[in-house]
Amino acid sequence: MAQKTTTTDLIAAMATAACTTKAEAATLLDAFKAVTADSLKSGKEVQIAGFGTLKPRHRAARDGRNPATGEAIQIAASVGVGFTPAKALKDALNDH
Repeated sequence: MAQKTTTTDLIAAMATAACTTKAEAATLLDAFKAVTADSLKSGKEVQIAGFGTLKPRHRAARDGRNPATGEAIQIAASVGVGFTPAKALKDALNDH
């Protein structure tokens, strides 16, 4: 199983990298999440140069099955998020 970076870990790393306090880093992370969610909710892509692009992905309603009972169910339409990494991020991940 892959290791995880928690929100607390991320805030601490951001504070260190930006030479700021953890409280200020937490405020900036919360602001980033809010602005990103608002943009995606309004149907806009969020493009971060050198990192990647977040896009709203619309899923149509469809028929499904309850795995416990096998009963047919209707799955409602929903909006998810897709992420396409930028070349710089891919290169950084694959730099050997």
